[in-house]
Amino acid sequence: MNRRQFLSALAFPPLAAATPKPNIVLILADDLGYADIGAYGCKDVPTPNIDSVARNGVRFTGAYVSCPYCSPTRAGIMTGRYQTHFGHEFNPGPAEQAVENFGLPLTETAMPQRLKDLGYKTGMFGKWHLGYRPAYHPQQRGFDEFFGFLGGAHSYIDAEVDPANPILRGTDRVAKVEYTTDQFAAEAAGFIDRNKGNPFFLYVPFNAVHNPAQALPKYEDRFKGKIADPARKTFAAMLSALDDGVGLILKTLEKHKLTNNTLLVFLTDNGGPTAANTSKNDPLRGFKAQVYEGGIRIPFMMQWPGHVPKGKVYANPIIALDLLPTFVAAAGGTADASWKLDGADLLPFIAGKNKGRPHERLYWRFGQQWAIREGDWKLMSMGGPPALYNLKDDIGEARDLSNVETARVEKMGNEWETWNKRNMPPLWIPAAAPGQKKQKKKKAKA
Repeated sequence: MNRRQFLSALAFPPLAAATPKPNIVLILADDLGYADIGAYGCKDVPTPNIDSVARNGVRFTGAYVSCPYCSPTRAGIMTGRYQTHFGHEFNPGPAEQAVENFGLPLTETAMPQRLKDLGYKTGMFGKWHLGYRPAYHPQQRGFDEFFGFLGGAHSYIDAEVDPANPILRGTDRVAKVEYTTDQFAAEAAGFIDRNKGNPFFLYVPFNAVHNPAQALPKYEDRFKGKIADPARKTFAAMLSALDDGVGLILKTLEKHKLTNNTLLVFLTDNGGPTAANTSKNDPLRGFKAQVYEGGIRIPFMMQWPGHVPKGKVYANPIIALDLLPTFVAAAGGTADASWKLDGADLLPFIAGKNKGRPHERLYWRFGQQWAIREGDWKLMSMGGPPALYNLKDDIGEARDLSNVETARVEKMGNEWETWNKRNMPPLWIPAAAPGQKKQKKKKAKA
């Protein structure tokens, strides 16, 4: 190096290689119970691929969704905001019965758009349930690619069984599907193949294990002679297919050597509806459509080698609203105050950099049902007088302490009322909305 080169190097040192943005993969199961995964205690259905996410990352034992029902939960996930703040409180009902402007309100910016603005390719493969009309289509809300259906449920084997809720590639109807769980996983793997050189956001909201109860013989054969109950056997087959689908996604990341640079999350959209699909929420009380723990506490796990501790169990309460701020932070972005997010970036907490709790309180409103969690305490109502539970001592919500802890009931009730003032009336109330005493229909607003 001559003197001129030496002085130039001092004045202009070489730039460090930029840290690549991590890929982000969000896998959402449908109607899966808290105890339906091996990592959360399931004994009769092996889920090795899903369990591997917990083994290689963090398993959250105090994780919640913001509603015990499909569409509102998804609205919360996509925005990082309590969906009751913008009127998305209920499901719409079947496509042919939904109000005209049902969908994630156009005033809200969705997760894929936030990440697209940060330079990500975005793809979704599965169940949307956030609007049927063209303005609410996934590719109008930030997704570059979409394969799936727009409604709340669909046949796993017949693409054309519901003309009002078809399976689509983009906006084009698909005439045939082999098995949706397998196909959504294959489409997700193809997206990874096509975008392995770019930072990407991949959203895979499987319809498994939501009804209808349909499984392929190759999955049912795994449980011959092992599960006697025919309904549980079909459920097990559907869950086993889901686990295979997660495995394909994990293997595709590994094939392209992307595992270490991928933040991956697995969760479900609400508690299991045991009577409908034999799902299990043990040791929790309640089911889907209830604000008991069994309706809102969920399996939730995250891996990102080198950034998320391996094999850690995190017990502090978190909520699915945390996903968007966590993803934005991981992508190198900053959540602006104008976004009015209710979620928190989880990365400093699970890494041990922040020793506090991500949330002082968590809240729920679902029609006449409501709840608030503060520390170990939960105050809730199914439409009548509130009940108070200490979840640390009574995770099954068996002992109502409201008559003993009267001051706490009043304090937490006032805190919930203060939060509820930020909510707005639901934009639609379908005829059979759960948790709603007076069933009437309102005209929706965009």
